[in-house]
Amino acid sequence: MIHTERINIVPFEMKYLSDYYHGFNHEITKFQWPNPFESIDNAKDMLQEFLNEMEREETLLFSILSKNDTFLGSVEVHGLTEESPELGVWIVESEQNKGYAYEALKEVLNYVRAKYDKLSFFYEADIRNIASTKLLHKFENQYEIIEQGFEKLTTDSGKALELQGYILKTKK
Repeated sequence: MIHTERINIVPFEMKYLSDYYHGFNHEITKFQWPNPFESIDNAKDMLQEFLNEMEREETLLFSILSKNDTFLGSVEVHGLTEESPELGVWIVESEQNKGYAYEALKEVLNYVRAKYDKLSFFYEADIRNIASTKLLHKFENQYEIIEQGFEKLTTDSGKALELQGYILKTKK
């Protein structure tokens, strides 16, 4: 568990399933590959897969909680066995623009660097998602941000995405 003055970052547990399911809505996923879950059972199945990956130390899935344990969102690190694990973070709509995503991602990056000795991370955002781009640039003092490929694609569900990848490389 990671604590800051404003938030607690805890390993995801199924007791947050309903909060995750309801928060991960169309607005949150507008510029993301996944869509909202079709049902709470679909959410449970996907989150259980992530929990299984956590047991194998392939993924980290954390709930972001307020100090009074209100669910604020999720921060994830996928591909822990890779050279540059992939980062993901989202905050429920009602709590956006309060700095929670940056605070949570910063603490999780510090944790992963210390525990898994990772020095670079992959971050991908749709270029139309201004908040995700602003979040990325908040890390410029700690990380060299290296632009990767740009890709326009259409998901299986028909969502058009314009994805820009980045490597965040720890500054020495």
